[in-house]
Amino acid sequence: MDISFAESIGLPLHPIARTQEVQAIDGHIIYQATHETDPITMRLGGNHVETLSFLAIPSPNISVILGITWLRTHNPQLDWLKGEILGWSDKCMFQCLTNASPSLLRTPDSSETYPDLSKVPIEYHNLKEAFNKHRATRLPPHRLYDCAIDLLPGTSPPRGRLFSLSLTEQEAMRKYIHESLQSGIIRPSSSPAGAGFFFVGKKDGSLRPCIDYRGLNNITVKNHYPLPLINSAFDSLRGSQVFTKLDLRNAYHLVRIREGDEWKTAFNTPNGHYEYLVMPFGLTNAPAVFQALVNDVLRDMVGRFVFVYLDDVLVFSPDLDTHRRHVRAVILRLLQNNLFIKAEKCEFHKASMSFLGFILSPNQISMDPTKVTAVVDWPPPTDRKQLQRFLGFANFYRRFIKGYSRIAAPLHALTSNKVSYVWTDYANRAFLKLKELFTTAPVLHSPDPARQFIVEVDASAVGVGAVLSQRSSDNKVHPCAFFSKTLSPAERNYDVGDRELLAVKLALEEWRHWLEGAITPFLVWTDHKNLEYLQTAKRLNPRQARWALFFSRFNFHLSYRPGTKNTKPDALSRIMEHQVPEPNASTDSTVLPKGVLLGVSRLALENKLKETEHLYPAPPQCPPGRIYVPDHLRTEVLLFCHSSRLFCHPGITRTINVVRSRFWWPALAKDSREFVRACPDCAKAKASRRPPAGLLRPLPVPHRPWSHLSMDFVTGLPPSNSFRVILTVVDRFSKMVHLVPLKKLPTASDMADILAREVFRLHGLPQDIVSDRGPQFVSRFWKAFCARLGIQVSLSSGFHPQTDGQTERHNQEMETKLRLLCQDDATTWSQNLPWVEHAMNSLPTTATGVSPFFTVFGYQPPVFSIQETLAHVPSAYAAALRCRRAWWSARRRLLQASAVYARSANRRRIPAPAYRVGQKVWLSTADIPLRVDCRKLAPRFIGPFPISKVINPAAVRLRLPRALRVHPSFHVSKVKPVVSSSLVPSSGPPPPARLLPGGPVWAVRRVLRSQRRGRGLQYLVDWAGFGPEERSWVPARRFVDLSLLRDSRRSRPGRPGGPSGAGPCGGDSVMPPLQPGPVSPATTTSSSST
Repeated sequence: MDISFAESIGLPLHPIARTQEVQAIDGHIIYQATHETDPITMRLGGNHVETLSFLAIPSPNISVILGITWLRTHNPQLDWLKGEILGWSDKCMFQCLTNASPSLLRTPDSSETYPDLSKVPIEYHNLKEAFNKHRATRLPPHRLYDCAIDLLPGTSPPRGRLFSLSLTEQEAMRKYIHESLQSGIIRPSSSPAGAGFFFVGKKDGSLRPCIDYRGLNNITVKNHYPLPLINSAFDSLRGSQVFTKLDLRNAYHLVRIREGDEWKTAFNTPNGHYEYLVMPFGLTNAPAVFQALVNDVLRDMVGRFVFVYLDDVLVFSPDLDTHRRHVRAVILRLLQNNLFIKAEKCEFHKASMSFLGFILSPNQISMDPTKVTAVVDWPPPTDRKQLQRFLGFANFYRRFIKGYSRIAAPLHALTSNKVSYVWTDYANRAFLKLKELFTTAPVLHSPDPARQFIVEVDASAVGVGAVLSQRSSDNKVHPCAFFSKTLSPAERNYDVGDRELLAVKLALEEWRHWLEGAITPFLVWTDHKNLEYLQTAKRLNPRQARWALFFSRFNFHLSYRPGTKNTKPDALSRIMEHQVPEPNASTDSTVLPKGVLLGVSRLALENKLKETEHLYPAPPQCPPGRIYVPDHLRTEVLLFCHSSRLFCHPGITRTINVVRSRFWWPALAKDSREFVRACPDCAKAKASRRPPAGLLRPLPVPHRPWSHLSMDFVTGLPPSNSFRVILTVVDRFSKMVHLVPLKKLPTASDMADILAREVFRLHGLPQDIVSDRGPQFVSRFWKAFCARLGIQVSLSSGFHPQTDGQTERHNQEMETKLRLLCQDDATTWSQNLPWVEHAMNSLPTTATGVSPFFTVFGYQPPVFSIQETLAHVPSAYAAALRCRRAWWSARRRLLQASAVYARSANRRRIPAPAYRVGQKVWLSTADIPLRVDCRKLAPRFIGPFPISKVINPAAVRLRLPRALRVHPSFHVSKVKPVVSSSLVPSSGPPPPARLLPGGPVWAVRRVLRSQRRGRGLQYLVDWAGFGPEERSWVPARRFVDLSLLRDSRRSRPGRPGGPSGAGPCGGDSVMPPLQPGPVSPATTTSSSST
């Protein structure tokens, strides 16, 4: 610090024990400091505070210099263009930033821009500070109106779950946390509490941060400060000619959390734990606290010329001059109390305006006509079904309309099937007359805040509808407002529960000004029973959690009302339904196991056959003592004789014998054969007795050595000089092999280095490399590396090593030779590996008749010295000619050998079916790692799975569930086509999910076993209606109904998480599955399982 500057601010200096050198950036000494200042508090960037001492030096041009030591310690991240500090070191996050006091990130200069004031009358421009966006983001001071969070006795804020965030949301989160730290509205926290943090999308596509404070709200002492109703201001508004509406900016963030209560607002993010210094959105008492603040700030004006509803301020006056004085007084008072205005949302000096559901105009207050547009804009019905829906809506209000039957008679006449549906002028006049009567008294009543409100909601596939009603003095329910809205394409994709929840949310938004400050709790009627559990649900998806935070501002009871009684909102929600095709109707499903129905089904079958004897008499050729089976009962007979527990799925011959012993019909044998071949249970459980499908298709024979390679690894070897793995590289032309010892399985980048060092430098770049589907060879790096060098990558089919049979055969030969050489000490295999490679390359191969060495180099390596003396050195021409002859001879022999191999192999194979994309097949489980208790009793085939791509006649790619973590490409010998038959009833899709407030839930057949994972328990779940390929591990915390887990623990002794047991359990447990996907519970997120 400059000595003169320290003296000018009265900062004392005192000598230091040892002189300290002050160096410039180039290293030369500029001063020997002998004094330092007393400790002083320094504030930077608005919320970075520390106490430190400065060395005193003469520096007339720069008063304070922060040296390199300070910069390295605090590591400020600067944006030089904006002149802002973007971040600090980790040390600062927990020391310097924790005790920050409010200040600006940077001091605004004359270039600081203000919001557009074009909508603000010029007479208020000298109060532009009231519209300053920048000042509205400052940390406000503590006041009497700080938001207190008093907890119920004996409670503490819960710690919420950590929401998963996408990459886009993670970036938005980092930006939000950074900006909030810089502005000082949050700080790092060590609180034991922590609410969940997530994002929801806005209409403009941006993201809005939300915090799930439901747990905190449930244990907070409620602040019952009343919210005003516009009806209470009717008397004050009489005689007003001019109106202005002001909207406050960053309303809740203008209120501080009471000192000492900040820890209760803590929230969790993937990047840290923080707490608010200002009042966040979502706290249950936030509306009441803010209303009390603004009411007190404008206390002497409220009721005279001001009406306040949360962040909406209405100013009304009898004439324009008086109104200008009133508006100026309000703006000035707000500015003096650090409350700021959003200019772009204000309306000034209006003779008429819409405010909280009413139209304000001189000497008149009327209901906003938009509140009944749902009925006014109802289009004429285009068919009988739409007309019946309108009349169902109208029928509820007929008691309020005099002469209703006479008025509606033309419409009722069109509902008869005896007359054609023609929309006449007569019918149209009746339709318009009824709509007019619905929206006028005595049907439509003005809301009375002293009476209880009723909100009726419903949602269809294309829209939502709602009716706001009250029970009047005649003890009848009268409508106060109607609402309907067409769903957007994204909203139509919501499940039924979320669409019904959306209807509630939109209705409460529409009538917030009447409902949020209602004196008595209002009722919400819905025909979706699961919504009754919304307010107590433990797990909600982010969308539901955001809505739940909005609902926490209202005092209401949500109850179920059957659809037959919920006709009014149902009709409103379906006004637009003719624009979109109806979804498929739900189907019934059997819930009892087949074994329970065995006896019942046998008796039922016998009764059906007896009942049809007189309708379908047996033909003359029916043998005596047999029962003739008509067409419509043949499937039931075959099901009983083949699939029931009495017979346990016999083969074709035995099934025919069982059926013939009691029944008869023409083509009985043909139908039985077709039924057994198409039986899905047999297809999954029985091993195939047919030869493997798919004829051998040898790889093309190369034209020269080392142009086409194949590779594989040999693992499971004992350590030998730190080596544990062998890489086998084989030339498919000469059969020459290189054996490379490795310390471990290499990565893709390691493989590139190894090949360059061991192969490419000796033989040049190949054209093609064949390998299995190891992680090294399916990585993006490996594909990019080979593509850059012009090398084609050929991968084998899943679980079909015959694709690279050559390398497999070389591995077997290498292992045999190592086994012979390392009999005394297996750990010497790495020393013997070069001799094995020499032997394999020097011995003649069956395919070419000569050694790989001779094929590549044109001569046989000598073994004895006499061979060396007898060998003469050929000329270059002769050597080249000998190599060419060797290659030609080798290729001819390879082609012959390939043809012989193919003929020999194909004697034991059959041609594969001609598969097509979309066709369903069964997949062999021979090499699939299934999660089963006993491999012997596991199904031989799983599926069926559709084919997504036919790679070639010998390989297909399947569309597999995510829970089955294997590569989807398979040789045709690993699949078999699904045989369908009209005689075999379709199994249909998997059982649909049940809908609960937390999302779809799935039925659990059994809990198979448990394991510890980290600090928690996981359970292997067998899902009802799904095969073993869908089984998945589910954390214990995802179970909502814990009775199933308790039963599992009791029945499995010695297993993790329980005292006893040895058997799987099943039942009615509700649990959320793992990842998104429409196919099965194992590939679904944000949903639950039963």
